[in-house]
Amino acid sequence: MTKRFAFLFILFFCCVNALAQSFSITGTVSDKVGLLPGAAVYLSGYKIATVTDNDGKFVLPRLAPGNYDILVQMIGFLPYTKNVLISDKSVNVSIALQENTTMLKEVIIKPDPNRAFYIALFKDYFIGKTPNAAECTILNTDVLVFDDDKDARILTAKANDFLIIENKALGYRIKYLLQDFEYNYKTKIIYFAGLPSFEDLKGSKSKQKNWLKKRAIAYNGSIQHFFKSLYNNTLAAEGFVINKIADIPNTSRKPDSVINANIKRLTTGQAGLSNLITFNGTDSLSYWLKQRSQPKTLSALNRKDVDIDTLVKPFNSDLKMMNFKDGLYVIYKDEKEIPSFNFSAHRQNRPPELNNYQISVVNLVEPPVRFYANGGVLETRSLIYKGYWAYEKIADIVPMDYILSPKQ
Repeated sequence: MTKRFAFLFILFFCCVNALAQSFSITGTVSDKVGLLPGAAVYLSGYKIATVTDNDGKFVLPRLAPGNYDILVQMIGFLPYTKNVLISDKSVNVSIALQENTTMLKEVIIKPDPNRAFYIALFKDYFIGKTPNAAECTILNTDVLVFDDDKDARILTAKANDFLIIENKALGYRIKYLLQDFEYNYKTKIIYFAGLPSFEDLKGSKSKQKNWLKKRAIAYNGSIQHFFKSLYNNTLAAEGFVINKIADIPNTSRKPDSVINANIKRLTTGQAGLSNLITFNGTDSLSYWLKQRSQPKTLSALNRKDVDIDTLVKPFNSDLKMMNFKDGLYVIYKDEKEIPSFNFSAHRQNRPPELNNYQISVVNLVEPPVRFYANGGVLETRSLIYKGYWAYEKIADIVPMDYILSPKQ
């Protein structure tokens, strides 16, 4: 079994229903003095953005009913986010920004000898280590603030402004309002959450053609693609197969109490003094050391396809939900795992007939999980991903309003 490594990845919590109705979000942006012209207003997860006019007003038109997160950015003010629900009519909001006091006064920052290490770790686990990640750059790592809790063995990161990420592999400039980042040194579990907005980079026709191709590859087989297909009950047509995988006790491994007692007996002399021991790999001590190194559980794969009708249930008019015990073993057959993935420690064991299909494992830790028609997942900490989906991170995401061309 490969080394367990998981990460929780928030898929943007916005929903757009494919309805003929069209509404808008309008509003004003102000501070304690008055209305603010020139404030940038975005919709999280989308390529939808605008700027307030001379009267501090903005309009985000042609929106379907759904749940949206508005992001507002302006130099000298703290980033702002507001959740808006559109049901059967347009919505008007009033947004008040607060001054960013750290930008208004000189701040003396004590150099952190570990900061370069923290930034490198953050990039690996936030941007990723895929080929696309090699073409991604965080342009303003200075906004990151790290806290390394030595006792809990957890590294957290916050940002005092939007992270600006330039993805030259997919042709996007991403503004990401980081809400949480957590890396557990002990469990190797990564969790991050935030609100992104997307802007197309400018490039030649050949670059744009290459970006379209890479975006299709990034979307196909992704978490977003999976949940969108799951919502629409089109998994098989979209190339997905779901099996179940469960952890079962390793019956060939002795109990810890027996293993530890025998190792202690073989390594301790009279009066509690340790003996000088040599062994050749076939003696009793070697046997018990090998017993201790064996995993306590083994993974059992059930190759029977999961019945989607029993797995997915409607929650309300906008959401569907899942509640399951054993892990979901998700096979995507329309793309193969890329060669660099084999060196990532994420590769999952598989039967020979599955070859190099992209395989991910999904475990539910906080049931149930609810999701939207556009592939957005509502509960940010509900799921742990292993395999291919743990390998792909920010460098391989596309906007929630991304539409795959029929030719792709």
